[in-house]
Amino acid sequence: MTYEAAYDTAYYSHGTPAERWERAQLFFAARDYTAAARVLAGLVEEVPEQTGPRLLLARAYYHSAQLRRAEDELRVIVERDPVEHYARLMLGRTLERQGRHEEAGPHLRLASALAGDFPED
Repeated sequence: MTYEAAYDTAYYSHGTPAERWERAQLFFAARDYTAAARVLAGLVEEVPEQTGPRLLLARAYYHSAQLRRAEDELRVIVERDPVEHYARLMLGRTLERQGRHEEAGPHLRLASALAGDFPED
């Protein structure tokens, strides 16, 4: 491993989980989605049961056009919590962005229903 790679890894994994969560949120707010994803990937490995970091990781992947990675993270969330409406919405949008509209439809409709947005007849 080169010095640069070691420094890069140490920088993104430095600190307590709470400090890394805060750092990831700062990167995300600054629209540095790739840096946010680097911090969050390690955090999700460390605390895989927590939805918040995984959902923010999926959003960071989505905004940095890493759509397959976003899809993978979102599928984990909806598998664990089928009524997590924002993850459903993001999964639908991620699939749409990949041109997979038929697959996206059910997720988008379910997200809408879970949010209480019913179509008027």
